[in-house]
Amino acid sequence: MCLAVYTTFGYVPWNYHEPQPGVYNFNGSRDLLAFLNEAAIANLLVILRPGPYICAEWEMGGLPSWLLRKPKIHLRTSDPDFLAAVDSWFNVLLPKIYPFLYHNGGNIISIQVENEYGSYKACDFNYMRHLAGLFRALLGDEILLFTTDGPEGLKCGSLPGLYTTVDFGPADNMTKIFSLLRKYEPRGPLVNSEYYTGWLDYWGHNHSTRSIPAVTKGLENMLKLGASVNMYMFHGGTNFGYWNGADEKGRFLPITTSYDYDAPISEAGDPMPKLFALRNVISKFQEIPLGPLPPPSPKMALGPLTLHLDGDLLTFLDALCPQGPIHSVLPMTFEAVKQDRGFVLYRTYLSYTVFEPTPFWVPNNGVHDRAYVMVDGVFQGILERNMKHKLFLMGKIGTQLDILLENMGRLSFGSNHSDFKGLLEPPVLGQTVLTQWMMFPLKIDNLIKWWFPLQRQKREQPTAPSGPTFYSTTFPILGQAGDTFLYLPGWIKGQVWINGFNLGRYWTKRGPQQTLYVPRPLLFPKGAINKITLLELENVPSQPRIQFLDKPILNSTLHRAYTYFLSDNAHSAYEPMMLSGH
Repeated sequence: MCLAVYTTFGYVPWNYHEPQPGVYNFNGSRDLLAFLNEAAIANLLVILRPGPYICAEWEMGGLPSWLLRKPKIHLRTSDPDFLAAVDSWFNVLLPKIYPFLYHNGGNIISIQVENEYGSYKACDFNYMRHLAGLFRALLGDEILLFTTDGPEGLKCGSLPGLYTTVDFGPADNMTKIFSLLRKYEPRGPLVNSEYYTGWLDYWGHNHSTRSIPAVTKGLENMLKLGASVNMYMFHGGTNFGYWNGADEKGRFLPITTSYDYDAPISEAGDPMPKLFALRNVISKFQEIPLGPLPPPSPKMALGPLTLHLDGDLLTFLDALCPQGPIHSVLPMTFEAVKQDRGFVLYRTYLSYTVFEPTPFWVPNNGVHDRAYVMVDGVFQGILERNMKHKLFLMGKIGTQLDILLENMGRLSFGSNHSDFKGLLEPPVLGQTVLTQWMMFPLKIDNLIKWWFPLQRQKREQPTAPSGPTFYSTTFPILGQAGDTFLYLPGWIKGQVWINGFNLGRYWTKRGPQQTLYVPRPLLFPKGAINKITLLELENVPSQPRIQFLDKPILNSTLHRAYTYFLSDNAHSAYEPMMLSGH
């Protein structure tokens, strides 16, 4: 029996390390070699998954969005443009990890080639063979290379010469799936390389949970069979900033900021009841380490705090886009203006007077992903991909029309077609196609980090504006700092920064996630002043307050959005698992 108890696996997101073509970043949170060294100190072996595509519910599945600056590129195929970019990236990455291979005295015992490729439409074996040859050329023949696919993807995802593994969860038919795996990998251990301990969350859906009995029973059955098991996820995580991905299942489904996943170890690193149950199962098959587990980290509650109005987004346009706008007859995508994530403001002026409320829409579902529409600075409403396609506008000739476009995360699984962002078609007002656009790629993170701290306290305005608006406040921590969870009751949707760090998206109204995880290192300790900034995109509550809680709220959706304040309820009802990718 081969049981993967003392291993960890790590994804390497290409777009996290090569933010622009030929520009590489392996510093700070991107320090891959430090991660490998920490794993070695903890006596952990490493299964590395460098892609180039990783899924992981991560923005564009880890592929850099700058690939889409060539609009006709075919991702994850033997398209020469794609292969050239992959070759360039791996010629930087793979030599870095070469000294860490197990046969070189390191702790990397195996490396995955691509990820769940059989779930992709292309089924391009020349592409997979190219990747396998590239890995061998740069890493040698001794390292074990493997593939991972769901059972339906084994046909197109496996390749002779690469060890074939499968992934599935506790609700799936283990006997049937392992029998199918044997057709592709007749010898060696059966490997479930992603045994799903929980599941991901989409905005507007219920919080996903997987019952402890189902997860432990599935694990025990696999271990009785002598299979090797890697649990996904074992430790929950967070999609900070703009790094969440999205799925497309009949409509566009962006993934929440929290990636807690109902995992055995929570988003905040705390052992959960599921962890102890899994340890009990494993103890039936081999010894487990003696001694107590580390306790949960100290948690902190603080507030409520009242936020103060800084001003609407349009007020800060010069600071948000200091280089000025890009002009074009027709609107350009995020990719065309080299804005990878976040927001772009589109602006034009009405060339004629619209006397009555007139339909305003973007053809062919061309809003990717969410548009906040303003006329002469007054918020009019929202257009949303697959969800809301039309508004009614009116205005005089020369009226300024602003559309703030939000990228909610590029598709990260399955079809993974080129998911361009922004206005993909020119908007239409009545029967008139609107032209002569200015595009402002917004550097909001730079504004928050470098410019806002220099500003004096803003004067309060008599009425809070609607539409995209900045709010902020400062606060000290009087006692012992700890991990905490930011709760935003009554706020609708937006983005949060703490001490200049982009904490992620909130969508209180839609749910299910109601709190954002705030790790203690983001907070300045006793005696220092912390600053929190919100970009609220729709409407501010009558009392613009926030609160830091000592427990998360991940399970409230839509009309139930405000009913779980300080609730102990941790789980929603079970819902059937829908296949995605990891």
